[in-house]
Amino acid sequence: MARKNGGRVTLADVARAAGVSTALVSIVMRGVAGAGDETRARVLSIADEMGYVPDQRARKLRQASSRLLGVIFELREPFHGDLVEETYRVAGEVDYDVVISAVAPSRSEDAALDTVVRERCEAVILLGSRLSDDALAGLAERLPVVVVARDSGAPGVGHVRSDDTAGIGLAVEHLVGLGHRRIVHVDGGDAPGAVDRRAGFSAAMAARGLPTEGTIVAGGLTQIDGARATRDLMTGQVPPTAIVAFNDECATGVIDVLVRSGLRVPEDVSVIGYDDARLASRAPVPLTTVSQDAGELAADAVAGALEMIGGGPPPRIVRRPRLVVRATTAPVRR
Repeated sequence: MARKNGGRVTLADVARAAGVSTALVSIVMRGVAGAGDETRARVLSIADEMGYVPDQRARKLRQASSRLLGVIFELREPFHGDLVEETYRVAGEVDYDVVISAVAPSRSEDAALDTVVRERCEAVILLGSRLSDDALAGLAERLPVVVVARDSGAPGVGHVRSDDTAGIGLAVEHLVGLGHRRIVHVDGGDAPGAVDRRAGFSAAMAARGLPTEGTIVAGGLTQIDGARATRDLMTGQVPPTAIVAFNDECATGVIDVLVRSGLRVPEDVSVIGYDDARLASRAPVPLTTVSQDAGELAADAVAGALEMIGGGPPPRIVRRPRLVVRATTAPVRR
């Protein structure tokens, strides 16, 4: 069961062979509470069979470490709040604590990063980071870095994200199946993931023989952005019968303006959000949305950060989202 391509066997290799998480293997190797006796014995046996040798240099560093993970998130993104909560839970299971630092219109990402570096965090998890790949590569020279909800080609930087192109495609497929043809995407501007969602929307429309010109309008992250974009749409001669918003918060602004304009959701206009943030299921009209699994993404990010702390490679994980159908989509009116 030795590693086929040679080289040092990592915690991730043992985890894959044992069919458990990297975080659980880390618990077993560190001899701390959190794993059952049977699981502990099986993981140790598989690790021994594979020839796993702990990185003693990394172990010494961990023994003198802070046992802190830094998490940078954007205050205006409701889904980031869900990710932070799940990160606390997952980190706690492996005896780590979390230092959170927010990005806001009045506080830059650089300022947020300064906070976690000062706290001696062992690694940093960046939710929806807007830093350039060059800036991320520079940060990775100081400590392990994992970005979540965006891609990164920066050397030494891990990423954990959903397939946004496929996710938007699921939304278009659902609406076309309901008979909609005049579908519009209210995009995310320069937000991480917006480029992939725009591309995915255009590709999905074209694949179904639907027009792509003029079907993407400028939006953003917030309810205000969604409302502004929808007011602009309502001035057109032929309004859409369905709207796919960049995220759930943006979708709430879309719905607000539609209702204030005398239109019914979903009888007159169907609306789909993205993320499946907590507000999506708790809205007065529960929102149909493309769901990213916050727990799964957080677990991947924490496991990847721990692997990098132990000297392992940066994670490169892309998860497939799923469509959650609720009450804001319906067949097009004939």
